Amino acid sequence: MELIIITGLSGAGKSRAAAALEDMGVYCVDNMPVQLLPQLADVFRNMESQYPRVALVTDIRAWGDASELLYVLEELRSQGLQIRVLYLHADMHTLVKRYKETRRRHPLESNTVSLEAAIRREMQILEPIRGLAEDVINTSNTTLGGLKEKIEGVFGCDAGKRSIAVNVISFGFKYGAPLEADLVFDVRFLPNPYYIEELRHQTGLDDAVYEYVFREGKAVTFLEKLIDMLLFLLPEYEKEGKYSLTIAIGCTGGQHRSVSIARALHEYLKQKGVTTRIEHRNIDGDTKVR
Repeated sequence: MELIIITGLSGAGKSRAAAALEDMGVYCVDNMPVQLLPQLADVFRNMESQYPRVALVTDIRAWGDASELLYVLEELRSQGLQIRVLYLHADMHTLVKRYKETRRRHPLESNTVSLEAAIRREMQILEPIRGLAEDVINTSNTTLGGLKEKIEGVFGCDAGKRSIAVNVISFGFKYGAPLEADLVFDVRFLPNPYYIEELRHQTGLDDAVYEYVFREGKAVTFLEKLIDMLLFLLPEYEKEGKYSLTIAIGCTGGQHRSVSIARALHEYLKQKGVTTRIEHRNIDGDTKVR
């Protein structure tokens, strides 16, 4: 079992780093008291097949000085555990800005100790730990997506990286667009099968309606352009840590055109190996969620 100890300066992004590791399949425990590390390590060691990689987050709130954590780490290594220390830090300007934005109080700040003085004191206390850390990441000027990329690079977890899941929803504008939609597309410009008597009571799930919608080149062109845009967007969303994208395709009633386009998009994404699900929200002519 590999035990990853995530520590570093307060406000440097330890919880964010743990979330990134969790997305890669690593089991994470946040805000861990240092005295409990050996006991918890024993628990996970006995469940190594289920938890081959575990990350524990601990910081200055859990110990008085660096010697406490250093002692525990030495004890764990003496037991034969594979320990890896990830240390996160940032520059003074970045840390002060983060605390000002969140309006949280630094653990060492008090009525007599300013925020900057507290940060400087923590830097001094943690210097021995930074010195022994196998991996050190500076999170200054780093976005959430950027931090995730750094974590992936350090821990080599690209193979276990979660890929974005796409939810495709067809709906009728007369019932309102889905509130959860990230992207909404209006296909009311396409020929409407509703005005064809033999198609009116069918839906886009019926081949006759589907073929009617795609009979003219506009539907094919629209789908090609939509797919081209998504092939660009999906990797970019993944880089920023987005793992779910909801695409809503709407027509007037949500039974014919939107269902046909959503059906075609869903099938294409499946063929490309994208994790996807489809929902036809108003296919029965109501607001029922399906």
